[in-house]
Amino acid sequence: MHFLHFADNSQRPAAGEEYDRLWKLRTVFDKLNEAYAKFYNPLEHLAVDKVIVKFKGRVIFRQYIPKKRKCFGIKIYKLSDESGYTDDMRVYLGRDSHSTTDDMTATHATIRHLTSRVEGLGHKIFMDNFFSSLRLFDDLDRRKIKSCRTVQPNKRGMPLEFGPKHLKLKRGDVTVRTRGGLTALVWKDRREVYMLTNMDPPPAEGNFCDNSNQPMKPQIVEWYIWYELR
Repeated sequence: MHFLHFADNSQRPAAGEEYDRLWKLRTVFDKLNEAYAKFYNPLEHLAVDKVIVKFKGRVIFRQYIPKKRKCFGIKIYKLSDESGYTDDMRVYLGRDSHSTTDDMTATHATIRHLTSRVEGLGHKIFMDNFFSSLRLFDDLDRRKIKSCRTVQPNKRGMPLEFGPKHLKLKRGDVTVRTRGGLTALVWKDRREVYMLTNMDPPPAEGNFCDNSNQPMKPQIVEWYIWYELR
């Protein structure tokens, strides 16, 4: 495997602003992504996530994430459907100044790239709070992609009363705020869970516990756990 090559070293691109750090494997990744789209149409519900592929070699974009079991490796963003099939993937190659603007962060640009082939088809996407921004949410909605994600309460655009100093919730409490078709909710279990969604009508507010006095999850929380965390 040490001598396995997918590119001709004599064709190494010149260093500069357009230098591709993945040039030795770019053809392989492009072929894989083309095949993913050619032979399979993704199901309605999708999830965007980041994975770490264990790697101890010497590349400038190797990541160290101490909270992960595989703390050293290469970070890959991927789009997959509820069957687990990967529809698209993108390797994180470090800070990308070309894809970011005043109106678009690097994570926003990544999501836009991953969802380009499902744009306008009415898919529903689940994401964690790493990808959360109201601007991204509105951008996906304009491209007919509904989404659901966890979010930090101090995120720009979130209701001010959702701050931990304002809300005093008991287990099972659900608090909801809406803006057009967008719903922000907080549900209290052992801790507060904050979510944004435009997939369904907003859930009812109140305290919801079963006969054993255990908090009952709102339907959108159940869906998020099923599609994003399984």
